[in-house]
Amino acid sequence: MTLYYRDDAVQVTSESIRAGGHVVALSDVTYVWHARGRKTLAVRGRVLGRGVLVLLLSLPPLVGLVCVLSLAYTAQDRGNWKMALIVLAACAVGALALTPFLEIPLGWLDRSYERGSHVHELWVQHHGREQLLLRTPDALRFGQIYRAVQRAVEQQGDHR
Repeated sequence: MTLYYRDDAVQVTSESIRAGGHVVALSDVTYVWHARGRKTLAVRGRVLGRGVLVLLLSLPPLVGLVCVLSLAYTAQDRGNWKMALIVLAACAVGALALTPFLEIPLGWLDRSYERGSHVHELWVQHHGREQLLLRTPDALRFGQIYRAVQRAVEQQGDHR
């Protein structure tokens, strides 16, 4: 028996698929497909949170650009370029010093995209009927499970 995938709720082997309390023998599977399910509140919240995070990460550079343009405009009117350059240099050093702290929100954004923005469903046809085996909003996990099922079914077809 070959193990293709296993976590707390799903196990895909060369003999069967176990998911959601169901056990389906691979020899009985005639067709496997995936579909997008209805979005859940958690998925909608993830997409909204991603939008808010992108907005929060985009605002400081835009505000900084407006401040730089304003400072340059007022320095031109007053002829006080020395003070403007000192302020710009201080802001540039401050921005460079804070750059490493962007790792945290950018990591959150990365994980948000890894988890996806849809609910994914894994369906099988066996004994002439269609059965939903798995429904998850985690795109990365779903991809791993679906690929494992594909490999298991392909191997099953090679042995027939």
